[in-house]
Amino acid sequence: MDALTLRPPSGDRTVVRDDITAYLARSQDVICQALADLDGGPFTSDDWTRAGGGGGTTRVLEDGRVFERALVGFSEIYGTLSPERIKTALGRSAATTSSEVPFYATGLSIVVHPRNPHVPAALINYRYFDCGEPSAEASTWWFGGIANLTPFYLYKEDCKAFHQAHKAVCDRYDKAFYGRFKEACDEFFYLPHRSEHRGVGGIFFEGLNDRPREILLGFIADCLQAFLPVYMPIIDRRRNMAVTPAQTRWHQLRRGRYVEFNLICDRGTRFGLETGANIEAVLASMPPQAAWQYEHKPSPGSDEDRLVAVLTNPRAWA
Repeated sequence: MDALTLRPPSGDRTVVRDDITAYLARSQDVICQALADLDGGPFTSDDWTRAGGGGGTTRVLEDGRVFERALVGFSEIYGTLSPERIKTALGRSAATTSSEVPFYATGLSIVVHPRNPHVPAALINYRYFDCGEPSAEASTWWFGGIANLTPFYLYKEDCKAFHQAHKAVCDRYDKAFYGRFKEACDEFFYLPHRSEHRGVGGIFFEGLNDRPREILLGFIADCLQAFLPVYMPIIDRRRNMAVTPAQTRWHQLRRGRYVEFNLICDRGTRFGLETGANIEAVLASMPPQAAWQYEHKPSPGSDEDRLVAVLTNPRAWA
């Protein structure tokens, strides 16, 4: 992925909007090409518009040799929202007293559901949001990000590589970032009704605005660029491993947990649906096949049981 060329620091939030929007749009092209080259199948592309302002491009690879589904979605939406809707969807209040708040949001979301259960699913999402009136006193802005690995069988070397790659980026900007963001990721990807986490985590941050926007834009770009170099080798190590029918069934049952999280717990899904985004684009992050079984529990001491032990008690990986 090409490096992000930052413009000189500016108090104009339009500069940041333009820079990150252009970078995320370029990154969509690069990531789709890399995943398509590995799989051999094409991405379909859907350009959509939002009635209240803006739109995006959703690219999906379906039923490939390596990926049952890979989604790379770019969006840029704007308009007005009520303060209540912003708080409900994002967990933050807008710094305004008006009934309708101007807002702008842009982001890139990558969701990969590999065919082989030995290959972990991955979710990557980086975004910028601002709202309120143009004056600095009344406006609110922040960056958010997610890098989360969801294995179905536990390979410690994969978990360590994923976490170490993101820790290296965090450490270049702030030695405290990784510890904060790893803990936040474990807390965010948690299903309280199951008392377990969805995946082995990574990094998660929301409301990040504690330093100049230009610095944080560079951080977002570096995080995004860390994804392919660490995830592609994991795919390559696992994609041709033998799979039994029992492992396929386990894969589908764990995907059921993935669906539960997206529909019950995920604020991003809620934000997309509540702001009039493309419903197909929002729900394309779901796995293509999932299953539920009443009171299913893995056999004690099995590979499946070892995974669940980690999902109920998160570990330090880096």
